[in-house]
Amino acid sequence: MNADRWIALGFILPSIILIAVFVYGFIGWTGYVSLSQWNSFLPDFSFAGFDNYAYIFKNFRFQADLRNTIFFTLFFIIAVVILGLVLAIFIDQKLKAESLFRNIFLFPMALSFVVTGVVWRWVLSPSTGVNLFLEHLGIHLKWYTSTAIFPHIHIGMIDFGIPAAVIPVVIAATWQQTGFSLAMFLAGLRGIPDELREAARMDGATELQIYWKVILPQLKPIMFSVIIIMAHISLKIFDLIYTMTGSGANYVTDMPGVNMFETTFKANYYAQGAAIAMIMLLLVAIFIVPYLIKSRKGDA
Repeated sequence: MNADRWIALGFILPSIILIAVFVYGFIGWTGYVSLSQWNSFLPDFSFAGFDNYAYIFKNFRFQADLRNTIFFTLFFIIAVVILGLVLAIFIDQKLKAESLFRNIFLFPMALSFVVTGVVWRWVLSPSTGVNLFLEHLGIHLKWYTSTAIFPHIHIGMIDFGIPAAVIPVVIAATWQQTGFSLAMFLAGLRGIPDELREAARMDGATELQIYWKVILPQLKPIMFSVIIIMAHISLKIFDLIYTMTGSGANYVTDMPGVNMFETTFKANYYAQGAAIAMIMLLLVAIFIVPYLIKSRKGDA
């Protein structure tokens, strides 16, 4: 190995060591704890096998978490992708105030989910915010305090359906993250040569056909990236839920991240909390690993 490689290795070695210890080392430790009987304040590393996982999946709260995560992730991704794409197309029309609109839509990204949760908790509060205006119109909404679930199908220990209280959380999360998808799609639109559009127009294609058959296919890699990143955010979301709604009545807005935090650090069930954390890691890996494999093949 020549001197340049030794120098390069010297620069990246501290990062490799830190990642090995504080990422993969802690993942391994969490997995080890999840297989133990440490479900009290005092450590107990007696082997429990998969008992903690079995208990979690039979638990009403965790089943509600999975239901909420499914619908939150689905609606959140659809909303962010569609709004980001529409806004990107709108800004791409060479508007005079383009920079102003771009900054307005990107501004929420500068806020943390904690700030977003506090703001939208007030805005959508049943007794304050936008509801003061809606009451004059005879509209009374419970927003995130509602316990309604549609279509109310009983599966396992829970009522499987769309929790009405999840929709306000989707609105808040979409408000913050749409700017990211907007930036991604706008960069993609600006990277498409004008010659492709002109050629389509010369062939008699309408503007709608141009976007549907020429522009959108070019944006598929970007759309895939946005979906993966938004899925990663939604599956491990904690701060927005914790500050905006908490677990909610009957756990209608609870998420695995909130469940894991309260199980571990409030109830002192460390093994069960570790098991929830490992399940969250697995859910995220299901989305991230195929994306990394696809990206690696694309670079090869």
